[in-house]
Amino acid sequence: MPLNIDFQQIFLHLFNFTLLFAILYYLLYRPVKNFMAKREEYYEKMDAEANQHLADAIKQKNEYQTLRMEADSEISEEKKKIHRELDMLCAKRISQAEETAAKIISEARHNAEKEKENILKSAQDEISEMVTTATEKLVLESSASEAFEQFLDAAEGGSSDDSIYQ
Repeated sequence: MPLNIDFQQIFLHLFNFTLLFAILYYLLYRPVKNFMAKREEYYEKMDAEANQHLADAIKQKNEYQTLRMEADSEISEEKKKIHRELDMLCAKRISQAEETAAKIISEARHNAEKEKENILKSAQDEISEMVTTATEKLVLESSASEAFEQFLDAAEGGSSDDSIYQ
C-alpha cells in the first residue's frame, strides 16, 4: 500500500460516520426539527387566534360605539322632547298665573270701586247729616219771628241782603 493508506479503514470510518450521521439525524435532528415545527405551528395558531380575537374585539367595539351613538342621539332627542314639553308646561302655567293675577286684580279693582262708592256714600251721608245738624242749629238759634221779619224785610225792600244765610 502506497503511502500507508488503508482503504478498508477509510471505508469503515466512512461507514461509521454515515451510520452515526443517520442515527443522529433520526434520533436528534428530526425530533428537534419536528418539535420546532410543532412549536412554530402552535405559536402561529395562537397568533392567528389572537388576531381573530382582536378583529372580533374591534368589530364589537365598533358595534358598541354605533349602539352608544344611537343611544346618545335617542337620549338627545328625548331631552329635546322633554325640554319642549317643559317649556310648554311653563308657558301654560305662566299664562294661568297671569289669568289668575288678572282676575285677582280685576276683583280687587271692583272691590276698591265698591269700597270707594261706600266711602263716598257714607261721606255724603255724614255731610248731609252735618248740614242738617248745622241747619237745625241755625234755625234754632234764630227765632221764628226774627226769621219772619227778615223775610218780610227782604220781600219789601227787594234788597239782596244775605242776612238769612248768615
